[in-house]
Amino acid sequence: MKRTSKRTLALIAHDGKKADMIAFVKDNLEFFKTFELVATATTGKLLQQTGLKVKKVLSGPMGGDAQIAAMVATGKCQAVIFMRDPLGMHPHDPDISSLLRICDVHDVPLATNPSTAQLIVKGLYKNLLHK
Repeated sequence: MKRTSKRTLALIAHDGKKADMIAFVKDNLEFFKTFELVATATTGKLLQQTGLKVKKVLSGPMGGDAQIAAMVATGKCQAVIFMRDPLGMHPHDPDISSLLRICDVHDVPLATNPSTAQLIVKGLYKNLLHK
């Protein structure tokens, strides 16, 4: 599998978690400035308001989760932060499950809540310092 030299992070948030994602990114803005960012459509639009450059893919229900899973599978994404609503019903649950599975198969860090996302940020930051 070909790995890209660019450092890319994917950011996804369900509707009920978008505010959590924006707050998390704002709290770690300097860190996120060091990565290329990709996000599902609405999440990406909101993240762009922080001043970050964000490549937007389709919305989750329209295939955005699957697009990000493909990026993970082809080595074009080094980590995924997915603020998901585990109590909500989502029409694209199969795509969500696929994304989670692809991250596991390809050993790509995946956070689904702010605590785990913070650990990924700390780990990647530490890794960057030692390169």
